[in-house]
Amino acid sequence: MIVGLTGGIGSGKTFAADCFARLGAGIVDTDLIAHALTRPGGAAMPAIVAAFGAWAMTPDGALDRAAMRRQVFEQPDARARLEAILHPLIGAEVLRSAAALAPHHPYLVYVIPLLVESGHWRDRVDRVLVVDCPEAEQIARVMARNGLPEDQVRAILAAQATRARRLAVADDVLDNAGPNPALATEVEALHRRYLAAAGAGDRNGRAAAT
Repeated sequence: MIVGLTGGIGSGKTFAADCFARLGAGIVDTDLIAHALTRPGGAAMPAIVAAFGAWAMTPDGALDRAAMRRQVFEQPDARARLEAILHPLIGAEVLRSAAALAPHHPYLVYVIPLLVESGHWRDRVDRVLVVDCPEAEQIARVMARNGLPEDQVRAILAAQATRARRLAVADDVLDNAGPNPALATEVEALHRRYLAAAGAGDRNGRAAAT
């Protein structure tokens, strides 16, 4: 069984994925894959430099994330060009990682920040799990974590699916609102359900885990 874990920036996806990993789920994180593809010598860097120019690369050969972030927000077509380079490479690595992990874990969790936005990941997972919290909390968390100004965080949120849109496609929801969320406890409960679904031998986790 494959669970697609998603949520907006600052919602708590990484913490939730870490909880699942500690419980024995196999984790395939598309953000980590993207970082590997765009580090110095990363497989995506030649195509990115060819498409955007040398300014897109830091002196050590990695993607200049700050410069690319500005480009994406200033030129809407830049996001599409970047995604056209990264998404096929990410997809291939997800399949490779999943094949390596599957024999050793009862189920897999794909961490996909843009699961709803991308359109094609929905058909590749058995359940969609959304980590949810109010937008105001997302903004506060990202500002504290990344040191970004509020207007930039709001711009990032505006480029992502809305909270309502994510919740509309969710099979399961983790509530990460408030100063003391019980996210780890919620993950444990879902883990038991996912184990039961996977143990039933039903590829359609939606039927078995409901």
